[in-house]
Amino acid sequence: MFGVHKKLERNSIAFVLGVIVVASIGGFVEIAPLFTIDETVEADPDMRLYTPLETAGRNIYIREGCYVCHSQMIRTLRDDVERYGHYSLAVESKYDHPMLWGSKRTGPDLARVGGKYSDEWQAQHLRAPRSLVPASKMPNYAFLDRIQVQPDKMASHLRALRTVGVPYTDEMIENASADTIGQADPDGDLSDGVYDRYGAETNVRNFDGDMRKLTEMDALVAYLQILGQLTDLPDAPGVEPSSDTPSEEDNS
Repeated sequence: MFGVHKKLERNSIAFVLGVIVVASIGGFVEIAPLFTIDETVEADPDMRLYTPLETAGRNIYIREGCYVCHSQMIRTLRDDVERYGHYSLAVESKYDHPMLWGSKRTGPDLARVGGKYSDEWQAQHLRAPRSLVPASKMPNYAFLDRIQVQPDKMASHLRALRTVGVPYTDEMIENASADTIGQADPDGDLSDGVYDRYGAETNVRNFDGDMRKLTEMDALVAYLQILGQLTDLPDAPGVEPSSDTPSEEDNS
């Protein structure tokens, strides 16, 4: 084998052809599944879109590097399903740009964290993680209470997402600023518009406990509370969690 490899390295043409063949095989393995993607990705025409406030929260999540320590991908392994819930479906991240599946779990997976804890718990956990989870390694994010969200910039974010395939309507984009404010002010005049555009099950409430201002804490908690809640497909009949897959120790 060593002799064959040595001869191949001395013959530049044969070596180049060998590289092309190997790269072509790898490329085919990567690209071929894309031709059947319409058959492998579940369809859910009723899947809800992120609201402008949740989109702002997702941007903060990315900015602060939360995806480095938290995955958003529940594997079909028994340990994952028993701890976090139904394994992740492809359709659930259909409109995520970029994907935040992740692979490292310094902290737990967050794919279905929405609704698991109260807004008060989430906000306090972000402000001082060890006040609720003594063994937590997460940094404090209390500064999010001091930074105000800029609603007037959210229309451009939704417009950019529509460019890459997220089906935001003209009405959603035109009302992005109002909907950002309305989602965190349930008693205000703008909250009804949020329900009209994003559905009756949209979380419309004050998220950080301070009605005086709209902060990045509101946005990030709003985002966390919608994770795993955009579609009911995992709970649909016939879509059952896997229990026959091998167990793997979760080191998160």
